[in-house]
Order: sequence, then structure tokens, then C-alpha cells
Amino acid sequence: MKQYPFLDLALTNAPYMAELKAAACEVIERGRYLHSQQTELLEQEIAALCQVRHCITVSNGLDALRLILRAYKELGLLHDGDEIIVPANTYVASVLAVSDNGLTPVLCDIREDTMNLDSSLLEGLITERTRAVMPVHLYGTPCCDPTLLQTAREHNLLIIEDNAQAIGAVSDTTGLHGTNVTGGLGHAAGMSFYPTKNLGALGDGGAVLTNDDTLAATVRALANYGSDRRYHNIYQGYNCRLDEIQAAMLRVKLRFLGEDNVIRNTVACTYNECITNPRVKTPVIFEGMQQTWHQYVVRVEQRDAFRTFLADNGVGTDIHYAIPPHKQPCYSDLRHASLPLTERLADEVVSLPIAHPIMPDDARAIANIINRF
Repeated sequence: MKQYPFLDLALTNAPYMAELKAAACEVIERGRYLHSQQTELLEQEIAALCQVRHCITVSNGLDALRLILRAYKELGLLHDGDEIIVPANTYVASVLAVSDNGLTPVLCDIREDTMNLDSSLLEGLITERTRAVMPVHLYGTPCCDPTLLQTAREHNLLIIEDNAQAIGAVSDTTGLHGTNVTGGLGHAAGMSFYPTKNLGALGDGGAVLTNDDTLAATVRALANYGSDRRYHNIYQGYNCRLDEIQAAMLRVKLRFLGEDNVIRNTVACTYNECITNPRVKTPVIFEGMQQTWHQYVVRVEQRDAFRTFLADNGVGTDIHYAIPPHKQPCYSDLRHASLPLTERLADEVVSLPIAHPIMPDDARAIANIINRF
């Protein structure tokens, strides 16, 4: 029986192995392991891809969001207790970044088709303390529409994108600065290079994206002990730097990102075409968008039985995410409105294999298994 693992990072990185090894050796032999050529070039390349002026590489995706919010506090645009609207259907890191900065997360329910924040609900959540909204481009589907942009303009809200899962995605709505590319739609964006991401490091990493020169300079200083130059600390900062070897790894894989995203899209389309089991609800493929399919997520009411059936037939699966942030023990006191869709999805979502080496023929074979469930 052929096996279809959900994700095998050794197999995912195998096509680039020779180039990854060469890039690592080059950094080792060069003898500069922080703040050098590879990091600078990666920042330029990511900024160009996402059509923004500034990319500041940092230690991970959570730190990217934390640094953005902390920088806005240093600049006087956010203050302790201010409210940030966050989608309820997200990884907990989106919420952690808010509460870690002494800010108040306010959870918003989602749209059923995108599984992303429902912008039509924003008006009902805005109070005199609301200062920002954090759209999360979950699973690689852009979260930006005219209602979100208009609401933010009318209430003078910052738009801080969580772009951890959507590098290379393109929205059908133009953002604040004239681009449709996620990461450049709002005032700032946080990215993650966690190894499982479409653009994944061989360790951890992240980045902050923005067109705001002052915000960029503040984030860069905060990420480097709060210093604007050597031994001169203008903030009580952090150590949140990306190292040269990870930058080199990411530069190798960045060259193949567009091709990999095309393959993922083809696999997603194949799944949608071939899965005909009425007990399995497939995700929506949106015309006019470029989704990156960081995850391909179906919905099944009999989830445990479904996953067991697939495992017995050689197909690995995962759940993103089984417990939403407001159900986590650390947020037991989090104030929120009714979140029916988020809670229903948490009981139904199943992620199918989509990362390399999964190809369209594999998706057809997996779909045939699913259709027997």
C-alpha cells in the first residue's frame, strides 16, 4: 500500500538539498553569521516579492507580530488596553502577540467560504478603544475586501496582516498602497518561515513587512536589543534576529516558491475536482485570487472516523486548528461575542497532504480513497 504522509520535511527539501548544502557552506566559510550579506539580500528579495519598501527579518512569526505592535506603542499609536480585532479562527500566535503587548484581543467570527475574518461583523465589535484589525490570511487564502478597508479608513484603524501562511498570495482586492499581494495590503505585516511553511527555513525565522519608514526603523531597532547603532540602545528591546545560515536557506528556497505554489494550486484543484464524497466538504477556490494552499482543509462531521479511515489506507492528515484561541486555558477569561462558525469548524476541519512530494496524481489517488469513506 502506497503511503501518503501528511508532511515529510526531508522529502520536501530533497529537491534543493545540494543548493542548501552549498549555501550553508558558503556562509560558514565567509565567517559572518549575523547581519551580513545573506540577510540583506533576503530582505530585498522578500520586499520585492510582496511589493513593499521594507522587510526586516526576525527570529520567528510570533516575534514579527509582537515587534509590530510594540513598535506602534513606542510610536504612540497604540497604548496599554487598546483593542485589536483578531479572527477567532487562527493559530494562537495571532492572539499571543496582542496580549503580550498589554493590548486587548477582541475576537471576530469568520466567513464560512473563506474561513477568514468576516469583515461584515467589524462594525459591531468596534469601541472607543479599538485601534487595529489583524486579518489572517489563513491556509493561504487572502483576507482583504472593500468592507474591511472601508471600515478601517472610517475608524482610523491600523491594518496589521498576519501573513504567516500566505507568502506569494494575491488578493482580488487592492490594498492601501496599490498592491494586491498579501503582506503589502495593510500598514504592516508579520511573516513566518517556520519549516512547514510554503517558504520554510531549516530552523525558525520570520519577517516584518511595511511601507512605513519610521515603523521599519523602530522594528529593526527593537529586534536588535533596541539599538539604532552599536552600543546605543534607544529602546528596551529584544534579541529577535535571523541568522545568516537561515537567510541563505530561505534564499535558495525562495527561487522555487512560485513553482511550488503553482503545484500546490494544481493539487488543490485536483482534490476539488476528484473528491465527490458528499460527506466531505472541500474548500472554495476563488476566481481572481491566487491562493497559496499552505493547507488544503476539508470539513467532515465524522472527523475522527474519517482520519482513522485515511490512516488505515496510508493517508496522513492533521488538524488546523482543533482548539481555537478562546478555548485555550491561557485565554479562559478572554471576552468575546458568539463565535458559532469558528467553533463548528474547530470540530470539522481536516488538513490533507499538499506539500511536496504530493503531486496531482497523488491527489487523485487520495481522492479515490476519500470517496470510499
